[in-house]
Parts: sequence; structure tokens; C-alpha cells
Amino acid sequence: MSQETVVLKVCMSCQGCAGAVRRVLEKMEGVESFDIDLKEQKVTVKGNVQPDAVFQTVSKSGKQTAFWEAEAPAQPEGNPTEEAKPAEEAKPPEDVKPTDEVKPAEEVKPTEDVKPAKAVAAA
Repeated sequence: MSQETVVLKVCMSCQGCAGAVRRVLEKMEGVESFDIDLKEQKVTVKGNVQPDAVFQTVSKSGKQTAFWEAEAPAQPEGNPTEEAKPAEEAKPPEDVKPTDEVKPAEEVKPTEDVKPAKAVAAA
């Protein structure tokens, strides 16, 4: 395993949140160092680690976690991706016709013979 730097966006609102992330990273095998930036909600991890493993570990802290946009893991070499194709324009199914009239829901009226439930005394 080679030296990796993994950057994550982690939703942290206080020092307690940062502490939860710190605790899971301290236990993770292969982590040599990490930096938690509470203000930027950014966690940088360095070590002999896999990006997906770091992501899973930080997610265990209970904090919403995502790869930092600029640092998302690249596609593995030898696995070419298809060229991006423009999305086709969405068309409604031909057998579905828009309705001209929207009918209001029926009003539900309470019945007069409903009586309030009696309170049950605690035993």
C-alpha cells in the first residue's frame, strides 16, 4: 500500500464532533497523521490507507461524510470510462395525458356520536 492523502468534507458543528472524528481516526490502522479543520469542515488523513477505508471509518463517527470535491479518488488505471454523453431530453410517456380539471378532495366531517376516550388511571 502506498502513501495516500485523503481529504474529506465532514459535517462538524463543535469540538465534540471533531473529537468523535479524531477518536475513530486514532484507532485506524495505517494512519500516520491527520488534520481536522472544524471551520472548513475538512479532514485530511495521511498514511498507508485506502480512500474508501478512510471514508468508511470517518462515517462511523456518525457525521455526514463526503470526499472533498477536488480530492475525489481517481478512476483506477486500465479501467477506461465511457465518454460523457449529453443526456437525452426527457419526454413524458405518450400514453399519459394531462388532465384539464383538478377536483378538490372531499371534506371529511366528524360524526356526532364519537365520544372522547376516558383517561385510564395508572395502576
